[in-house]
Amino acid sequence: MIIALKPGVDAVKQKQLIDWFEEMGLGVHTSVGSERTVLGLIGDTSKVDMELVESLEIVDSVKRVSETFKMCNRKFHPEDTVVSVGDVKIGGGHFAIMAGPCSVESEKQIVEIAKEVKAAGANLLRGGAFKPRTSPYDFQGLKAEGLALLKIAKQETGLPIVTELMSITDIPLFEDVDVIQIGARNMQNFNLLQEVGKLKKPILLKRGLANTLKELLMSAEYIMANGNENVILCERGIRTYSDYTRNTLDLSAVPMLHELSHLPVIVDPSHATGIARLVSPMALAATAAGADGLLIEVHNDPMHALCDGAQSLRPGEFAELAERINAIRTVIKT
Repeated sequence: MIIALKPGVDAVKQKQLIDWFEEMGLGVHTSVGSERTVLGLIGDTSKVDMELVESLEIVDSVKRVSETFKMCNRKFHPEDTVVSVGDVKIGGGHFAIMAGPCSVESEKQIVEIAKEVKAAGANLLRGGAFKPRTSPYDFQGLKAEGLALLKIAKQETGLPIVTELMSITDIPLFEDVDVIQIGARNMQNFNLLQEVGKLKKPILLKRGLANTLKELLMSAEYIMANGNENVILCERGIRTYSDYTRNTLDLSAVPMLHELSHLPVIVDPSHATGIARLVSPMALAATAAGADGLLIEVHNDPMHALCDGAQSLRPGEFAELAERINAIRTVIKT
């Protein structure tokens, strides 16, 4: 249930109303906008008398929400959420580019790439330390050593770190990670989602390989229901009948998610296509579609990359793409 309060409501009366709802055993999510305050009631609202609430002096309107996702619903939170990562902001008109290699391979590699992508305009450094691979024989990442190398790259460049968490048991290792990524394969690992929901760090939640937008939002709800509202949604392509690309990039998800949710939405064109030459056009298309950011794989030697070299841009190619992204953003702002 959503209750919109009238502008300029007395703080004491607002608190009295919230206390009343909490006495009924309901959770109350308060969203303070530029024009009005919205209260979102979470729990069994069948016992709430809508007509009585609507008759209160401070209440403007009351409506029930039929969707199963509540806290990430735009009806609960009309204004865009802006997720802050240090000085970097994502969402609400703020655009961020996260760039770096699929996997961390050595100190020289990650530091060199970090410096290159920062010079080209990247705001955050992405790099895999723990790698979920389809084959058990493929490179699985440097794990804790990889996290340590990412920290070195951060110290060298100042770029915040984005990297993937695969297991609850590894959470203590992620203390120095700025944005925790939940990969596509773990989008419905509900135990993991609940645990990262107890953290204060921003969570980058990737859409599963064959999951609907509603399922993605319900996964975000797991994180938010446990106390962490710093969630970034990521469209990374879904599995379809197409046999020429790794996945099919669902760009319609960007405006649809913005309509359904207040959370920032970014796009990963690298995993979506699996082909380096397709990354740039899809990144530009995602920017034009209104994405709040991009997650792009960059490697200084793609031919010898230990993971996903075929979809990685070289630093020079990334620099050229970053300029074109800025040009697109200038156009869509006007």
